[in-house]
Amino acid sequence: MKALILSAGFGTRLLPYTKTTPKPLFTIDNRPLLDIIIEKLIYAGCKDIIINTHHLAKKINDYILSKKYCAHITTIFEPEILGTGGAIRNISSFIGEEAFFVINSDIYTNIDLSEVYKFHKTHPFLATLVLHDCKKFNTVTIDSMGFIKGFGNNIIYTESNFMKQKLTFTGIQVIDPIILNEIDTQSFSTSIKLYKKLILQKNKLKGFITDNSFWVDIGTYKSYTKTAKQITAKSAFKKSLNKNINNKDKIAFVKICGDGSDRIWHRLYLNKKTLIMVEHGIKTKESVCEIDSFINIGNHLYKKNIPVPKIYHHDKFSGLVFVKDLGDKSLKSYISEKNSYEVLSTYKSVIDILINMSIKAKQDFNPSWTYQTATYDKNLIINNECFYFIDAFIINYLKINISKKDFIDDFSYLADKTIKFAINGFMHRDFQSKNIMVKNNKFYIIDFQGARMGPVQYDLASLLIDPYVNLDLNITNKLLNYCLNKFSSIKKTDRKQFVRGFRFCSLTRNLQILGAFAYLSKVKKKTYFEKYIPVASKKLIENIIILKSLKLKKLEKLAESIFIT
Repeated sequence: MKALILSAGFGTRLLPYTKTTPKPLFTIDNRPLLDIIIEKLIYAGCKDIIINTHHLAKKINDYILSKKYCAHITTIFEPEILGTGGAIRNISSFIGEEAFFVINSDIYTNIDLSEVYKFHKTHPFLATLVLHDCKKFNTVTIDSMGFIKGFGNNIIYTESNFMKQKLTFTGIQVIDPIILNEIDTQSFSTSIKLYKKLILQKNKLKGFITDNSFWVDIGTYKSYTKTAKQITAKSAFKKSLNKNINNKDKIAFVKICGDGSDRIWHRLYLNKKTLIMVEHGIKTKESVCEIDSFINIGNHLYKKNIPVPKIYHHDKFSGLVFVKDLGDKSLKSYISEKNSYEVLSTYKSVIDILINMSIKAKQDFNPSWTYQTATYDKNLIINNECFYFIDAFIINYLKINISKKDFIDDFSYLADKTIKFAINGFMHRDFQSKNIMVKNNKFYIIDFQGARMGPVQYDLASLLIDPYVNLDLNITNKLLNYCLNKFSSIKKTDRKQFVRGFRFCSLTRNLQILGAFAYLSKVKKKTYFEKYIPVASKKLIENIIILKSLKLKKLEKLAESIFIT
């Protein structure tokens, strides 16, 4: 048995994602569609499979060369796309004398292809088209005997057989080689045009009607992502529960409140079990992306026994990651129910985790896991924190027209001092109350994908100047002292260096916070963040006052002029 897999198309309905990845290599549960289809054909009995290519042909060729199938797989490049009919005509020397499969590469289905082939062999007609009831695409008319009478509005009636129903052509067909004689000789030709011609010539085409089968055309963003989520979620539950999932069980997807990023979060329900699914979006580049960092760093932290949610399953291309459900209570909401003594005690426990994470997660950390920068360096401080503050907050949010050039000396000095007094370790970089979850009175760290090597003081500053909580300055100083004593008891530390580093990190973090809140409020229209800008502005003044004797005169003057109450 032989087969042709149609893989030459541009995938225009899936742009811009198909600019970098051909549609046949889109994954469902970590497997490219092309691989799934090849395995189904082999299981049905195919020994020879040919794949026509055009768009991003090299990527398809490279993928095939990387695999070892128990069948002969070849590709044939079309300099110009020939259409389905033209593609069939183009492989005439490959076909042989037996009926062969032609199948689209942009479908996902559980249709038994061996049953389709057996069905075709039971009748004498030129072609069998597999049909499925899908209201959105039901354009193929069949009569009461299962013969195809037309496509779309092109329907031919006969006296003996009246129109019965309309169904969807699945892109799966079995064809007798004799049909090659009927294909147009022009370069581009479609199989539908061929079948319309055959029907007009009184040739009968048989429909194989599926029953209780799953089939979907994944040629659009909506259909692809929906299918990827449904199928991959089942595997995630299977791994988390360590048992098979009944295919009849339905998984419920409930969208939950996310964060400042563009990721989308869902809580998944299967009977009484839950998982959290985070969507990073379809991957568009081969370099390290946010999802890569999330998975690699998350697994690293978990192996180091840092309290993070376990990652059960993922599909990097479709952007899906499935993690343990830690509930909805963050440190922010948890301490709102506590008195000052309990707040202090709670934060000490969190700082213990911070110190442990900084030291233990530094071991065996691979800088290649990071998707932004491998370290917290001067360039990052100036561009991603200081200039971010000027652009997003001062210019775009407050509408104050100033030049970044006027602050280069201040920002360069600030960055140099921050690096000079840094005590480096593993750095989370967004270690604040909304990224610390509380479940059964235990604390868990989330949103670790931005981690890198950097000052432990930065994560401490993120925690203590956090505008979501607005800790009292007295409590902040007590916690700074607690962290210093605890850290010094584990690792020999210059106390003055630690405190100086903390003060500079508090200022750089503060600038980053104001830039982020302004950007999220104005550009991303996430106005929830706007109410925290006054607190962040006040803390900026506090942090500048503490460092007032330093060479930050222009930044001091600017901050005093924009204080928001």
